[in-house]
Amino acid sequence: MKIFQCGHCNASVFFENNSCDTCGHLTGYRATDHKMLTFAPDIAALISDREHTEYKYCKNKEYNVCNWVLEKHDPEDYCSACQLNRTIPNLSNTASDNFENWQHLEIAKHRLVYQLQKIGLPLRSKLQDEDGLCFDFVSKKDNPSLMTGHANGVVTILIREGNSVLREQARKDMVEPYRTLVGHLRHEVGHYYWERLVRHHPKVLKDFRAIFGNEETDYSEALQTYYKTGAPKDWQDSYISEYATSHPWEDWAETWAHYLHIMEMVETAYFFRVNVNPKFKTRALKTKVSFDPYTKKNFDAILHKCVPLSLAVNSINRAMGIPDVYPFVISPPIIEKLKFIHQLLLYKRK
Repeated sequence: MKIFQCGHCNASVFFENNSCDTCGHLTGYRATDHKMLTFAPDIAALISDREHTEYKYCKNKEYNVCNWVLEKHDPEDYCSACQLNRTIPNLSNTASDNFENWQHLEIAKHRLVYQLQKIGLPLRSKLQDEDGLCFDFVSKKDNPSLMTGHANGVVTILIREGNSVLREQARKDMVEPYRTLVGHLRHEVGHYYWERLVRHHPKVLKDFRAIFGNEETDYSEALQTYYKTGAPKDWQDSYISEYATSHPWEDWAETWAHYLHIMEMVETAYFFRVNVNPKFKTRALKTKVSFDPYTKKNFDAILHKCVPLSLAVNSINRAMGIPDVYPFVISPPIIEKLKFIHQLLLYKRK
């Protein structure tokens, strides 16, 4: 994720900020060019400090779940991220934690949308385009059969995932090393983009099957087998997670999510100018992040930055008694899968 600069006082401003912590000017993210705009807090009209152009906030600003802006005369009331919402949780019950959970989900979703837009992927709302994407943030209380997942462009996320305590309990119950909101969203969106980028393209599909396996294997049966017998003992040799072993679709979605993890990790390090230069000399742990990964064609160069970064950040977390940020091993077969995704996205951007 980029870091941004206040248009009034030049202080650092972060993606979720509603105002500059230094001067108090209001902030608003403009998705069309990935810039954070700032506005005087004591003027009724929302006029940008640097461009002197009038804007309006996304309608979800009233719930404090969005800080994105649109041009003043834009016919839309919602920003490009909030237009993707088909269902939001019931906010009328003040005794529930729906509102707080939704806030957490929206933070993760907006970060996901930022990333997908920066990659240049098509991102149309299913409410406007049958082939588009939408999100249902729902409660199991309303329908006990509901599950987090993806189907035909609809990403369903259980609202309870926004509760960090329940999410941690689920992580332990599922014996997962990593479980986050943005991780969920990246995984489920991966299923959507498999449909868009792979399924209907014979050459891409052939290459996919050579790397991930034949997705025509019965999905339901494969999942039943996985939940009954678990992953093979040597799963780390070829898969990024145990769940990835269940079916080629899940291998793709898990690998896709990790590709997005890696890109965001390196982009954040780039904008913070992070260097890893250990006291003892070893090239394997040394790196200087000198490029934006979204501009890089060579995935090996990105990966060479990611590995030292993850080791350094994991070490800091351990020093604080916090679980590793990235508790995964990237083997050569996994690298091949990540490269496949990287090259596919480069081709789609041409």
